[in-house]
Amino acid sequence: MLNIKRFMCNMLQENCYVVSDETGECVIIDCGAFFEAEHAAIKDYIRAEGLKPVHLLATHGHIDHNFGNGMVFDAYGLKVEVHGGDASLMQNLKAQAQQIAGVELGCEMPPVGKYLTGKDKIAFGSHVFSIIETPGHSPGSVFFYDEEEHVAFSGDTLFRCSIGRTDLPGGSMFQMIQSLRIVCQLPDTTRIYPGHGPETTIGAELAGNPYLDR
Repeated sequence: MLNIKRFMCNMLQENCYVVSDETGECVIIDCGAFFEAEHAAIKDYIRAEGLKPVHLLATHGHIDHNFGNGMVFDAYGLKVEVHGGDASLMQNLKAQAQQIAGVELGCEMPPVGKYLTGKDKIAFGSHVFSIIETPGHSPGSVFFYDEEEHVAFSGDTLFRCSIGRTDLPGGSMFQMIQSLRIVCQLPDTTRIYPGHGPETTIGAELAGNPYLDR
């Protein structure tokens, strides 16, 4: 069974998740940890639970979901895995830091470890995430989906009662609508862990989110 720990990070209150199972292996999703206290909280949790990080994943290439990539690389030797559609965003994280968060990055970000496609699978412990391509918020936005447990990490595509903005470079409302049509076919019981805000379910969003319709 998946164990999911959320850490709210940086000045944009982004959700970073450490996801583990009974084997002790874990993945870190959207490590937006910017402040030293956030770095410490994530590392302390991993240490206290006896976890072994084996993947660093990003649902998309915006800086608020990638501030902590250097920390994870330094601590665990992991480079981020992100969809290839967001390659240009990943190559401009320093510029994004100023534009989106109004901060200067004091050091270079580690290079991307792997550019993903919709055909890739992310294996750790006894679990496997499939990748659902959900362009709209950014060209390379994805869901990481555990079909066995009906759990999805939606990044900034789907929030509780809302969706991600489409007015940033590379965003597209047309693509967002197409992506939402795909993800709303997931089972109603699918738990959604978004990039900002509280968790929800597909069923709850179909009932209360004006952007979703099956």
